[in-house]
Amino acid sequence: MKPLILIASAVLALTPIATAQDWPEAFKPGPAIEAFGPWAAVDGAVLPDPEIEYRVAFDIAKGAKDGALNRRFETVARFINQLAGSGVPAEHIQPAIVVHGSAALDLLQPAKGETNPQAALVKALLDNGAQIIVCGQTAAYRGFDKDDLLPGVMLSVSAMTAHAELAREGYTPNPF
Repeated sequence: MKPLILIASAVLALTPIATAQDWPEAFKPGPAIEAFGPWAAVDGAVLPDPEIEYRVAFDIAKGAKDGALNRRFETVARFINQLAGSGVPAEHIQPAIVVHGSAALDLLQPAKGETNPQAALVKALLDNGAQIIVCGQTAAYRGFDKDDLLPGVMLSVSAMTAHAELAREGYTPNPF
């Protein structure tokens, strides 16, 4: 058993951990959210129209691995940074994130003495105009309620109703 633990420890020690420093040099932080969502400017690309309101709904169902950052939430930070870095004013960047499945667990307040690796990213997203909406059906199934969520996170009757309401408000679904 001891040799197996030593081998596993050696493999883990040699496995690269993805960090912002692992991104290619063209990727940079900010300008809206400095700590999350690195993005790259693309020479010759058609820039987003700064007059358009970018109301985009993201659907996130898969939770992060224990202790890791949920990359799907970071995708929304990248979306915000890409638009801000391309000259779109903050008031025209209006993402909404509908969360269900195991991803909802990433939005729970941590137990006493623990931390939630998503908390700083969630706060940054909320501070930059994102709505974060948790499926109430997921909450009921997993045994938590509104009071268990990180500050600023909303609870809807369901992910389906949240998407329907966002569509009525002019949000387009993000296809990935």
